[in-house]
This record gives sequence, structure tokens and C-alpha cells, in this order.
Amino acid sequence: MKLWNAAKIKASKGVSKIPCVTVYDFAFARLADAAGIPLLLVGDSLGMTVLGYASTLPVTMEEMLHHTSAVARGTTDALVVADMPFLSYQISIAEAVRNAGRFLQEAGADAVKIEGGAFRYELVETLTQNGIPVLGHIGLTPQSVNVLGGYKVQGRTREAGEQLVADALALAEAGVFAIVLECVPPDVAAAVTAASPVPVIGIGAGPVCDGQVLVMHDLLGLSESTPPKFVKPYAALAETVRDAFRAYASEVRVGNFPGPENCYPTEAPAQ
Repeated sequence: MKLWNAAKIKASKGVSKIPCVTVYDFAFARLADAAGIPLLLVGDSLGMTVLGYASTLPVTMEEMLHHTSAVARGTTDALVVADMPFLSYQISIAEAVRNAGRFLQEAGADAVKIEGGAFRYELVETLTQNGIPVLGHIGLTPQSVNVLGGYKVQGRTREAGEQLVADALALAEAGVFAIVLECVPPDVAAAVTAASPVPVIGIGAGPVCDGQVLVMHDLLGLSESTPPKFVKPYAALAETVRDAFRAYASEVRVGNFPGPENCYPTEAPAQ
């Protein structure tokens, strides 16, 4: 059995802060798992970070299953959560259950994440009653970017803040084990966190949340674009990787690689 599961993450509320990272492949999943990250999210943000799409909307079930499988194979202890992509859960509850079940049965995920607040109550309840743990997601929900008019901070009015609290309470009652809260002012995040009986994992939501999540590429400094305000890079790997590629290319061009130490000797003649 894994060290971390949905019940243990839920029980961390008020006990310990929960670090979460989005990862997309076997190699980085192994590194994050070995570092003791308890929750790994295979985010549909891979559409932009890995696949080169302009948003998360083009990401398909097959793409998410492929990447989730790779992350699951690289994970020993962490809880692996698969982001359900756009239109994989919105059409009907029956289709949502079928697709969510594929993440557990085919890809080896431990749970799924869906976007939306109180209006997702019936779906969350049905999924959890059928043995599929759910991570909720409220605030800025990227799959609704066209409705929201862009990637904008949410919950800035009193009414919007109160709705986020209501959404968190409804999702918790429906059965989520935790909730991602994205891009809201810290005071609103504090109110949601205080009201929610399950952990609230913030991204761009201030320090009071029960945990934090960052996109791997932002955390490691792999993104070439300017990161959002809430990101703190803990490394500058884009520069490191680029320098390594340049050094390799230079050595190949001048004939310094491969050197003798990189070559296999011929078999010694028999005596």
C-alpha cells in the first residue's frame, strides 16, 4: 500500500501543510515522490507545458491517460491525481463515471480532479459513492477561461467570496477529500479554508491554505515565459538545460565528444 491515500490527505486538515506538485512523466514523478511530496497532480496544464497548446481545452482523455500512466509508474508513495480534461465529465454523469473510472483502472491513478463548485454536487457524490476519490477545484477554473474572460483573479467581491465558501462546503458535503483553490485574494482564501472541513490547497491563494500546489515547470524554472505572480521558482533549470545542450553541441562540432573514456575498447587478442 502507498504511504499516501485520499483518506490520509483529508485527515491532514489542521495537522500538517500539504505540498503538491503537478508532474507529467515518469522521471519527474520519481524525483518528486523520492522528495516526499505527498500529492502529485497530473494536470491538464500539460497541454501548455508539454504539448504546446494555447490552453487546457484541447487536451484529450487519451493524452491524459498516457501521461497519468507514466506518472503512476514512477510513483511509490504519493497520491496520484488525474485532471479530468474538458468535456470528459460535463456531458453526463454516466460518461463522467466511465471516464473517471478509466483513470483508476487503466492509468493507475488514485483519484481524479474536476473543476466547479456546488453545481458539481451530484457528480462528486456519484463518483465517490462508486469508489472514485475526487479532488475539487474552485476559484479560477482554467477550463472555463472563455466564460471568465481570461485567467483572472476570482472572489474579489463580497458576494463572490461568499459563493466560494458555499462551493467549498457543498463539495465537502458531496465527498471530496480536498479542494484546490486557485487565484483568489488571501483573505477570501482564509475564509474558505476556515469554513471547509477538508483541506484547501491553494495556488495563488496566499499562505493560509492547508497546502500549496505549483506547476512543476514553474517551480523548477523550466518555463520560458514570465511566470504568474504567485509562482516562486526554486531553480533555474531552463538556463541549465540550455547551457548543457550548447556545450554538447559545441563538443560534437569540434570533435571533443565522444572522447576515449566514452568509447568501448576492442577485444584483446588471445594469447
